[in-house]
Amino acid sequence: MPAPRPVPLEEYPVHQIARSMRHVATGDRNAYDRSIFHFFDHDGRALLVTGLGVHPDLGVTDAYATLTRGTGMLAVRASDAFGEDRMRQHVGPLRVDVLEPLRRLRLTCDDEFLSYDLEWEAAFPAVEEPHHAQYRGGRLFLEASRFVQAGTCHGVVRTGDGEEIRVEGGRWTATRDRSWGVRPVPGEAPGRAEEEHRPRGFHWLWIPIRFDDRFVMVFALDEALQITEHGPDRQLGRASVDITYREGTRVPVSAVVHLDGGKVEAEVMVSSPLAVGAGYPPARDWQHGEWKGRGRLDRRAYDLTDPAVTAPAAYGVTDHAARFAWDGQVGYGIFEHGGFGRHTLSGFTGQEAM
Repeated sequence: MPAPRPVPLEEYPVHQIARSMRHVATGDRNAYDRSIFHFFDHDGRALLVTGLGVHPDLGVTDAYATLTRGTGMLAVRASDAFGEDRMRQHVGPLRVDVLEPLRRLRLTCDDEFLSYDLEWEAAFPAVEEPHHAQYRGGRLFLEASRFVQAGTCHGVVRTGDGEEIRVEGGRWTATRDRSWGVRPVPGEAPGRAEEEHRPRGFHWLWIPIRFDDRFVMVFALDEALQITEHGPDRQLGRASVDITYREGTRVPVSAVVHLDGGKVEAEVMVSSPLAVGAGYPPARDWQHGEWKGRGRLDRRAYDLTDPAVTAPAAYGVTDHAARFAWDGQVGYGIFEHGGFGRHTLSGFTGQEAM
């Protein structure tokens, strides 16, 4: 068997283990490395969510793009075998090109169902989130590092029915995160660890907000940080959030985020459940890391008012593009929310996800 060929990164002093850059430090099948981008206009007409990830120990790379307008969503997903060149972020029609690391990226999708050509440009330096780890039954279940960033964007989005959406900086906001580590992928028997797992309530918030002169990042309520053009400059303490839900549901319509610097008011504009189209758990038709064969491409249109579509999404996370007000300024960002089961602070005592 021929020896594997070195990849371009081998030229740089960036190795983490005594193997080539083709290998990660763990043999865990759930090892991953992924990006996700959000593009949305300030009037709440459209939210584009796109991402690309690799699963080195499963030999899979996949990508997705979803466009939500009102109650309708278009989705394009692609999956293929993991390649040798780690710097080539290209799966089917979906592509991420790094023009200037941590500053400018180009994202494209060349498909008749949904296409776009967008340039993402950082408005503030990237900031690393606290290291995240979870155990289940004594086993490391999830471990990840992540950085997050806010910026501007410009370009064009086109749909298969002929609609063209112009994306303009100043009228659109863009956020992104890059995460890597170990994250569960479907297909593994749970084993005894599942027997010891005691299901509890799940409540998740992740809130990046871009204002003209600052970027505020709230990490799952554990930490809040203010970033300026020069980098992180102020800790905003441990946040608390009061959420107003749509009556009879756990769907947020507005919220007040309490920080050391005052309160930030949020108003949801348009929402994209990540379990629909994007492939995040508990998606039924497509999930990240699953081997679907070489050169697999999938296109879907979803009705977000259809209970058959939204019911499983209630047990996942939803990205809400939102308008924020703080200290006399208006900002824009993502109010990422997920919740089911008991969460006493929110007044939820049952195991349902409505």
